[in-house]
Amino acid sequence: MSDLSAQKRIAAAVLKCGLNRVWFDPARLSDIEGAISREEMRKLVEEGAVRAAAVKGNSRGRVRARAANRSYGHQKGYGNRKGTANARTPSKRQWIQRIRAIRASLREMRENGTVDRRTYRKLYRRAAGGQFRSRAHLKTHVEMMKGRTE
Repeated sequence: MSDLSAQKRIAAAVLKCGLNRVWFDPARLSDIEGAISREEMRKLVEEGAVRAAAVKGNSRGRVRARAANRSYGHQKGYGNRKGTANARTPSKRQWIQRIRAIRASLREMRENGTVDRRTYRKLYRRAAGGQFRSRAHLKTHVEMMKGRTE
């Protein structure tokens, strides 16, 4: 078998791909050997004697399986963690989620009459100051306040 490295290089340039993706038809090697110009190579490409192999991709199957497992809490143990707790969910992001939930609860309470406007404003400021750990904590605090006033 003769050296077809020059033909492979020309074919790669014509096909606009890498050398490793160039495929020569084993039955037409004698024709390919004679092709020494780009024009001849283009003709062989048209005839199907020279082709570019498909690009190989990376399968996402394993990633999807892992994501499915993680969606219900598996594969999240210490051995699978790279960053610190703060890198994984920054404390600022935690705060944003918490304060939004608390403020939504406060709005709800104000609209359905659980708290009046003045109490709402007082509780809103306390929430901003970080007094409440969660919506549940806020609700118990409001119930406690109601118990004191009645």
